[in-house]
Parts: sequence; structure tokens; C-alpha cells
Amino acid sequence: MDLRNRIKHWSRAPAVRRGLGRLTAGHIRLVKASTRWTTINGEVMAQAWAGKQAVIVAFWHNRLALMPNCWPSRAAFHMLISGHPDGQLIARAVGIFGISTITGSSTHGGGGALRELIRKLKAGESVGITPDGPRGPAEIAQDGVIALARLSGAVIVPAAVSVSHRLRLKTWDRLIIGLPFSRGAMVWGNPISVPRECDTAEAEVLRRRLQEELCRVSTDADEAADARA
Repeated sequence: MDLRNRIKHWSRAPAVRRGLGRLTAGHIRLVKASTRWTTINGEVMAQAWAGKQAVIVAFWHNRLALMPNCWPSRAAFHMLISGHPDGQLIARAVGIFGISTITGSSTHGGGGALRELIRKLKAGESVGITPDGPRGPAEIAQDGVIALARLSGAVIVPAAVSVSHRLRLKTWDRLIIGLPFSRGAMVWGNPISVPRECDTAEAEVLRRRLQEELCRVSTDADEAADARA
């Protein structure tokens, strides 16, 4: 086994993953506490934050490490995270913030995850999902979130978080890692409702609308935060 594979194998050990999860959570907490935040269109989330409405928060996969900053509420919130070791690292980190996770995918063999998401939503609890996850293509919405909204009756709320100082990793999604002492912006888009009886053509129209809205709020968040990378 060469050095690169040894490091990869070592980094996936449960004890190491737990430690990395705590370090990741500490970093997210530092960024959150040291950043001056602006919230745009947050009124669309008032009922969800009050625990009076279950919504599907949709955001691009490259914002995943920033999203724990977007839930200023004690209302239950669940994020769909892949079973990949890197996904589980994020799951451990967000768990420290009181955000529970559901393992799987809403599209690729994720029937069990989809059923669990529907169950949570019908119980009045909000969920978060990356429509381009877990493996892309980046910023191309897949149809799983539309199916979730249709079957659960919950509206989709597009969202984006950005910070002025950040790194972008050389991953398939160019994952954004926030840096402390930034300006930050949380932007909430226009809710999208999916009729229970919508056909394939209408579902495709709504998927495209979601994709366009996610791109818009991401651009707006970057501009509001004066993102530098």
C-alpha cells in the first residue's frame, strides 16, 4: 500500500473520523461566530423556524459545509447526507449543531432515504437536500427533490449561504470552506410548490425553475457577501 492509500485508509478509521468531525464542527462554529451575517428574504422561513411548517430546504452541494449556519431555530431539521465517508464526516459535524442526518440519496437507490424524508416532512419537520448531490453534475438539479415535494406536499425553498473569505476545494463540486472574520450572507429564494398530480412535463419545468432559482440565490449570496473566490 503506497503512502497516499495508507493516509486515505487511516483517515477513514472511526476514531479519526470522530475527531475530524469535532474539528470540522469547531471550525464551522468559529466561522459562524466571527462572521457578520446578513439575511435576505428570511421572512419566507418564519413559519418553518417557528416549527409551524415543514419545508424542503434545497441548496447546491458545494454550500454543504456552510449550511449549518442557516438554521437559527430549535425546530427539528434533518439533512440528507450520502453514505460516503466524506459525507459522514459532514454528518458528524452538523450533528453537533443539533441537525440530524438521513443517510442515502433521493435518486440513486435511495428509496429508503426518500421514504424517511417523506415521513419527517409529514410529521411537520423540515429537511435539507442537495439536488445535485451526492456526485453531480455540479449545479444541475436532479429530479429527486421534485418527487419528494410532490409526494410529501411540502414546498421547496431554494437557499444559499456565502462568506467573503473562503477556500474552494478541488472536489467535483468545488466545495466551499468558509474562513473566519468574514462577511456572510444567507439568501432565501422563492418557494416552489409541486402539485401532487403533476405529470412528467410539468415536473421538468419545475426542476428547471428550481435549478435557475438556486443559481440566482447563490449568485446573490456571493454578491451580498462580497465573496472573493
